[in-house]
Amino acid sequence: MELLDKLNWRYATKAMNGDVVSEDKIDRILEAARLAPTSSGLQPFEIIVVKNKDIKAQIKPVAWNQSVVTDCSHLLVFAAWDTYTAERINDVFDLTNSIRGYENEGFEAYRQMLLSTYPQKDAEENFTHAAKQAYIAFGMAIAQAAYEGVDATPMEGFDPEAVDNILGLKEKGLRSAILLPLGYRDEANDWLANQVKVRKSKADLITVID
Repeated sequence: MELLDKLNWRYATKAMNGDVVSEDKIDRILEAARLAPTSSGLQPFEIIVVKNKDIKAQIKPVAWNQSVVTDCSHLLVFAAWDTYTAERINDVFDLTNSIRGYENEGFEAYRQMLLSTYPQKDAEENFTHAAKQAYIAFGMAIAQAAYEGVDATPMEGFDPEAVDNILGLKEKGLRSAILLPLGYRDEANDWLANQVKVRKSKADLITVID
């Protein structure tokens, strides 16, 4: 029940107080994201951790001037691959074989199936798929942040192209998908801090098919 209690505690924090989150908590939040499941285990994204105040100040105007961008402790930028390439796919499969210490015939057949599928697709379609995988890791990071007692603000309200330019993501073959400021709530200045959490009822949200 502890995780559910923490998820009830968390909310999309609208104002942060600037206090610094300890690096051990940040490390565990990032580790939760790293351990997230992704399609074919490709992990087609990177997480950019922005602590630099000047960089955060550059991002704020292209993120609807939301104060949490500059008042947070760490700003996580989930950046998805701009497309799938043979090199990227092979790197993941080669890493798996190296760590496991052997090659598996079925696994190698699966590699060839991916190589014959993804690289031939439209880059925008591939990016959309990769971004969905980044969102899975993003969700794990939010849950771990709540478990750590760290506030977080899911942010899609920003100009991705502008953020990509600020962070030089295009040169890395990446595109920003979603932002996650991490820090501590400023209850005195956050209109949402003491509001009752509202979610659909189970009956409205969940359908069980026996």
